[in-house]
Amino acid sequence: MEVQMIGGANPNPMNGHGNHHHVVTVATEAARDWSSVVHRRLGQRPTRLKHSAGSYSCCIFKVPGTLLELNPKAYKPRIVSIGPYHHGKEYVHMIEEHKPRFFSALLARTRSFGVDYNDYFNALASKEEEIRDCYSEPLNFGSSELIEMMVLDGCFIIEMFRVIESIVTPEPDDPIFNMLWTFTSFMRDFLHLENQVPFFVLQTLYDMSKCPADPQYSLVELTLRFFNYGVQRPPDVLVKYYGVADVKHLLHLIQMSLINLPPESPREFDDEYLQLVRSVTKLRRSGIKFKPRKCDGWLDIRFNNGVLEIPPLTIDELTSSFFLNCVAFEQCYCYCSQHITSYVTFMGCLMATADDASFLSDHHVLENYYGTYPEVASFFNDLGKDVGFDIGRCYLAGVMEDLNRYYRNQWRVRWTGLKRKYFGNPWSLISALAASLILVLTFIQSFFALYAYVRPPRS
Repeated sequence: MEVQMIGGANPNPMNGHGNHHHVVTVATEAARDWSSVVHRRLGQRPTRLKHSAGSYSCCIFKVPGTLLELNPKAYKPRIVSIGPYHHGKEYVHMIEEHKPRFFSALLARTRSFGVDYNDYFNALASKEEEIRDCYSEPLNFGSSELIEMMVLDGCFIIEMFRVIESIVTPEPDDPIFNMLWTFTSFMRDFLHLENQVPFFVLQTLYDMSKCPADPQYSLVELTLRFFNYGVQRPPDVLVKYYGVADVKHLLHLIQMSLINLPPESPREFDDEYLQLVRSVTKLRRSGIKFKPRKCDGWLDIRFNNGVLEIPPLTIDELTSSFFLNCVAFEQCYCYCSQHITSYVTFMGCLMATADDASFLSDHHVLENYYGTYPEVASFFNDLGKDVGFDIGRCYLAGVMEDLNRYYRNQWRVRWTGLKRKYFGNPWSLISALAASLILVLTFIQSFFALYAYVRPPRS
């Protein structure tokens, strides 16, 4: 807005001369444009994160930048793109060329009972809006391109499951199944957060392509059996999850299948002790012992009578990739549990240094195929950075409170330090016993000398 003075230069109203002064407001061209700028900005829609990304239906996200900075390669698929986020990228082009071949083999079987390619495409075309709602970012694909992607990617996953379970026999010289490295790569890529398709897409394609002579596995059962080659669990544990409902995608299903915990009785927590726990080294100073816990899963950690029982964890490239992507999923999707985030945060607190990781490995709590112990400790510590974590709602809150309460008992800390110093090894023990024996003998000698002086023997 521009202000101009019109008239003489003397503004003094007491001046008796007849000079009149007027203040005139003039709206410039730039001021008249503000309304159009505001309306244009208010009319723009987000292109990176949709407004509906916080809804229950939206479950497939781009990994947050704060997590991506710490380990950018961990969230990118190695050999296969599933869904729209990495579609068409050069680093997944090799397998992309094989997807039509898998779909053609599936069609050759399903045509025998009247299901052709039109049936698959039409079935998913009717769900296009529902599919788009599952992704947190706008999808710059037309209808036909998106549906083609869903059909080819979904059928590729299902055929992979069937081949591994020997429901379908591949060609004798199929290069994908004759190279050992591809299987672990597929398993890892199928569990990337950015590499997902909605589970209802897979379910629709699976139901349509199921041959009457095939084993009557549910898709959930077939999926769990496939991933059990990498994260092995007893069959009776898997059976509990064959009927699980409301699965969002493959990563969500594996996350749910790991939460095999008994119900916790409600309790009130003391804020003074409900804090993150100390490292293994510091906890040992207070007398806390560590031992592996025999149970069916990673998450069921217990603390009783000074003993912290942790289910054995095998850390390798597959489990580390799963942890990274599952934590990212739990950070983005507020409608699922935060069990994996709680677990890796707890383990990161324990393994503050390489010595902590080495100690857990020596006591059969950790089986390390990931790298050096400094790399293992660094992995868990980096994973906990910039992660939202509500300790009051954590399933390990009771364990943390009990650990901290036990740790802060100063008399126990001092007694444990004394035992470690004087009885930590056989030579220290021998030295302490020898010193004690000398002290006792000296006391006896002094006693008798004093006694003889006070009450000398009668002649």
